[in-house]
Amino acid sequence: MPVFPQGALNTTALTVPDVYVQIVPPQFLINGVPSNVLGLVGTATWGPVNQPKIAGNMTEWSSIFGPYQNRLFDAGTHAAIAYQLGATAIMGVRVTDGTDAAATIVVQTSCITFTGKYTGSFGNGIQVSVGPGSAANSFQVKVAAPGLAPEIFDNITGSANALWVAMANAINNGNAARGPSNIIVATAGAGTTAPTTASYTLAGGLDGATTINATVLLGVDTNPRKGMYALRGQGVAVAVLCDLTDATSWPTQVTFGLSEGVYMVTAFASGSYDPTTIAAAKATAGIDSYAIKIMSGDWIYWYDTLNGLSQRLVSPAAFAAAELVSLSPEQSSLNKQLTAIVGTQKSYTGIPYTSADVQILAGAGIDVICNPVPGGNYFACRLGHNSSSNAVIHGDNYTRLTNYIATTLNSAMGIYVGKLNSPTVQRQAKVTLVAFLQALADQGMIGSSDGTTPYSVQIDNTNNPQNRVALGYLQANVQVKYFSIVEFFLINLEGGQSVQINSTAVQSLAA
Repeated sequence: MPVFPQGALNTTALTVPDVYVQIVPPQFLINGVPSNVLGLVGTATWGPVNQPKIAGNMTEWSSIFGPYQNRLFDAGTHAAIAYQLGATAIMGVRVTDGTDAAATIVVQTSCITFTGKYTGSFGNGIQVSVGPGSAANSFQVKVAAPGLAPEIFDNITGSANALWVAMANAINNGNAARGPSNIIVATAGAGTTAPTTASYTLAGGLDGATTINATVLLGVDTNPRKGMYALRGQGVAVAVLCDLTDATSWPTQVTFGLSEGVYMVTAFASGSYDPTTIAAAKATAGIDSYAIKIMSGDWIYWYDTLNGLSQRLVSPAAFAAAELVSLSPEQSSLNKQLTAIVGTQKSYTGIPYTSADVQILAGAGIDVICNPVPGGNYFACRLGHNSSSNAVIHGDNYTRLTNYIATTLNSAMGIYVGKLNSPTVQRQAKVTLVAFLQALADQGMIGSSDGTTPYSVQIDNTNNPQNRVALGYLQANVQVKYFSIVEFFLINLEGGQSVQINSTAVQSLAA
């Protein structure tokens, strides 16, 4: 009584009398891809270079990339703000200008060299202590760095140069008690002197953050990928090239955003917040795309507790991107309160934005963080727009929800490739699509104000004629209706002593 997965048994060629069981898989259903992953490309004091690493909170971020710094292009600063605003998953890519160096120290002339596992100034705080081990006639090495768990390599034995070789081997490869060091690497020299009990502090670590520009942050799209391109295929929903204000980089960012389904967020340079001036600059740059959100150069004053700065200027792109990944993809950043803001360059002038100012920005496809906003006296994105001039696709919600649906279908529907293009498979594919879209509708992520079904899926002979099917094509036509975002709330007020009230209507509403 053999058992087969469905499709493995030729049921038209059976010759042996028996029971044949075919395992029929259940209907395939889709779970959406994560829409909360923020990609940050910038400098750091520690960690691998041009290798994407994900962190779920600031403690984890610091253990990977070191503490954030008071300088431009610092990815840690953007991460700290994002976590404050509710981000839960950040994919970081550290970049350098090529001048980065690892901290190091040579111990007892030529006996052993300790070097930071990564380049960066964080390595200058690493301490390595060498002393007696727990067992008789053995040695112990303790490695410590601020904010990281200390590492102890105990009971290292040997004599003369063999001892130093054993010490380096324990640090680099681990021993019976623990794995290799995550903080340093060791290189044994030719020395034969016995170790003395001492502590050593590494020095010479450099961040490589002196000359950071668009070329460094954009990187290259060939293996090994660098900069922004290191985020390719990492499931990032929103991305920022930290503090980059070079408009010549925007077309490249747009191209990347479109190809990866990533919402890019950028901003003008600090102090560039005159509406007319930046509107003209954006027009000159020729950017009109739903794939990028461009913020005014009205930079944000943020309380930097780590560096003791109560009014540190930070790009508004950091706050806008953080808010976007903290929202469900059908939502807009419009009118959503942004905490952790002390003020903005414009608000410190005491002159708020006028309706005329906001009108110019809206027409140009530039968003701004300001106070007040329609919801009250708090800081928020004033428009919730991307850079497109098309009124039906210029909302944050269009970019985010379109990318979410597209990337989800792209990652899930490949299961049908390689199957027979039969009515059964077509029906199964349609059920898969319908089930996912209905789940979106059930969760209130898609819909219409009149309550009609907000999607349609067509997979039949109409859009799959036999001449196309014969060539291996299976086509699904999918339409999805998004909820619109309330931007203009009109209230028609009729008041006066002669006004006639329909009491029946009032009673029905009260009921």
